Amino acid sequence: MISTKSAITLDDVPNTWVFEHYLNLTEKLDGQQIKIYSVFKTEKTPSMIIYIDLATMNYKFKDFSSGLQGDSIELVENLFNLNSRVLAIYKIIDDYKEYMRYNKSYTQTEIKSYDNYKVNDYTIRHWSNFDQTYWSQYHIGSKMLEAYNVSPLEYYKMSRNEPDGSVSEITITGLNLYGYFKNDGTLYKIYQPKNMKKKFLKLSNYIQGSQQLTLTQDYLIITSSLKDVMAFNKLGFKNIECIAPDSENTMIKESSINKLKEKYKSICVLFDNDEAGINSMQKYKERYGLNYIILDMEKDISDSIKVHGIQKVKEVLFPLLKKAIHER
Repeated sequence: MISTKSAITLDDVPNTWVFEHYLNLTEKLDGQQIKIYSVFKTEKTPSMIIYIDLATMNYKFKDFSSGLQGDSIELVENLFNLNSRVLAIYKIIDDYKEYMRYNKSYTQTEIKSYDNYKVNDYTIRHWSNFDQTYWSQYHIGSKMLEAYNVSPLEYYKMSRNEPDGSVSEITITGLNLYGYFKNDGTLYKIYQPKNMKKKFLKLSNYIQGSQQLTLTQDYLIITSSLKDVMAFNKLGFKNIECIAPDSENTMIKESSINKLKEKYKSICVLFDNDEAGINSMQKYKERYGLNYIILDMEKDISDSIKVHGIQKVKEVLFPLLKKAIHER
């Protein structure tokens, strides 16, 4: 075991201390999962998850903004741009020694087994004028929403089992709650556009728009969200179909991409034009050889249509599509 000249080794440093100390967490870690703003990238909404690894019962991190993930050593290694795990270990030990100089002790909270909240109930309501006002901004109408199995929700409920044996339940209501359903009626995602902290609540893995594909068109576009899939369809490109992964940070599996390559002449990617979106598109290029499009208008295709209208977006996008589709 690597150690400094003192008797302290890495085994003496609580795993929870590393995350609490270097991430300046305001709550003690006791087995819960938390989400914070990335410490590696500037972002508008939190996407860095601190979670317990059930195999080791130690905390790990996954930062969707930068793509970095790992254990406490990798956290410190990346935070301070160190060249090896060895250097990160030395830093952790030295910083913990310094911490103990000014603190008599560090009390590690007993690690509990938490369940994540899961959706256990929901109610579909009727469409309202309020819904029409929201979706019509993107030129998305009731027929398109019906085709992609989008329904407004009155509420949804979530519950989880607590370590003491009790059950916690919360009910979420609001005007802008929408359920995304598969053809068989299974709810796979909840969209809450007015919730800045959590716009999407994923219930299961699903390639959005996949059940609406005819597999008879020439080209396929991978967009960043179901809303972008529906908005893109309003542009009227007759020989193009669209899908979207769970999120820009979720890569569609290679086996699925290979099957789609057999069905289409060309596939390209059109994600958000911010840093996270461009980074994700580059991964599709590197891994699958798919060209990508940077639409330099608004952040995404649906917002571009909202601000500039269908015709203007189509004029700007057409040459970019043509280049991406035919470029090898």
